[in-house]
Amino acid sequence: MASIEMRNIVKQYGDGFPAVNDVSLDIADGEFMILVGPSGCGKSTLLRMIVGLEDITSGDMIIGGKRVNDLAPRDRNLSMVFQNYALYPHMTVYENIAFPLRLAKMPDDEVRRRVTEASDVLELKDHLERKPANLSGGQRQRVAMGRAIVRQAEAFLFDEPLSNLDAKLRGQMRTEISRLQRRLGITTVYVTHDQTEAMTLGDRVCVLRKGKIQQVASPRELYEQPVNLFVAGFIGSPPMNFLPAHVEGGRLQTPFGSITLDERRAAAIQGRDLLLVGIRPEYFEDASLVDEAKRPLGSLFRARVDVTEWLGDSQYAYIPYEAPEAIRNQLRDLSRELDAEELRTQAIVSIDATSRIREGREAEFWLDARKVHVFDPQTGENLTRDAEAGARLTQMATEDRVEQVHEAQAQGTTVGGGGASRAGAA
Repeated sequence: MASIEMRNIVKQYGDGFPAVNDVSLDIADGEFMILVGPSGCGKSTLLRMIVGLEDITSGDMIIGGKRVNDLAPRDRNLSMVFQNYALYPHMTVYENIAFPLRLAKMPDDEVRRRVTEASDVLELKDHLERKPANLSGGQRQRVAMGRAIVRQAEAFLFDEPLSNLDAKLRGQMRTEISRLQRRLGITTVYVTHDQTEAMTLGDRVCVLRKGKIQQVASPRELYEQPVNLFVAGFIGSPPMNFLPAHVEGGRLQTPFGSITLDERRAAAIQGRDLLLVGIRPEYFEDASLVDEAKRPLGSLFRARVDVTEWLGDSQYAYIPYEAPEAIRNQLRDLSRELDAEELRTQAIVSIDATSRIREGREAEFWLDARKVHVFDPQTGENLTRDAEAGARLTQMATEDRVEQVHEAQAQGTTVGGGGASRAGAA
């Protein structure tokens, strides 16, 4: 196993186009790193430069503390799993897995031992004498993974390995890859355009846009604290809602009414005019189902529901709204860049499956004002990200305090300003 360090990596093709533009990224030994982004963002090119299939225009690629820019792929001791499996149809599963070991001229006993171990891990033991044509898509992908495992490489590299599988099989293979990586503890770099894979597999996720890194963070941080409009729009399904808003004191005036911000968020947007408010669908609720104690923490508004979608365990309501032409154009351009459905001027609202809100009727909704994001429509910057982080720290401190109180009560102590003390002590 080995760490992977990228220092100011640039890849330019003959026409001067920078497919990867000044990327610096550290991947720790044993870490599962996801490279994600829309088509053309440079994620596969970056992966191919790690393994040595693409030349590096400038910068340093360091694997296990050694600069490898000039090393051939076979000398980097990396294992790569491709999108199309790349199996030899005339060979059995056993020989496909053993192929890299045969090339290395390993003794038959060692080949047999490694193939047997890999087939046990991947549940392929009963298929070793079969040909790839007789296997399912998931089994073929496991054979490709087995070929990577037997090399005992310093890192695994996955290039969209699940994109050829159906939705059900993708879910199963995600679980298998995650379990395998944790079992082996090997450094892994995984390229995907599927944000579901990115959010469920990686220790950290690197979001790329036009060859540049936008944000590197844990899946939770990406979702809750996106650094800009691009990351916010790319991460999340259904996507984040973007509403135009004007600042009036400590409030935002939106097409759905006024949103009162906490002090941190209000301070972050002072002196600005037209902004974009980012609201995830689950930040809304059917107002009739909101607990009375929770209502003051958010904002109420009424709106006409255009369409509803009931999914059994959840429900979505679609609410159209008006937006300036400049905002509509910006959302349209962002949709094209994200390779996503057009971000129309409608809000997607997640409501409880038991809600009786119906399409074609006006309904009252509650919005959790503590969680909204505010973006600069010109730069795309998340103006309230630091405020969100501060609010989370405050919330965590409060939760810790409550936990201390509960623990003290259980032990017969009290919690004062200086910590816990024995109840009744002088």
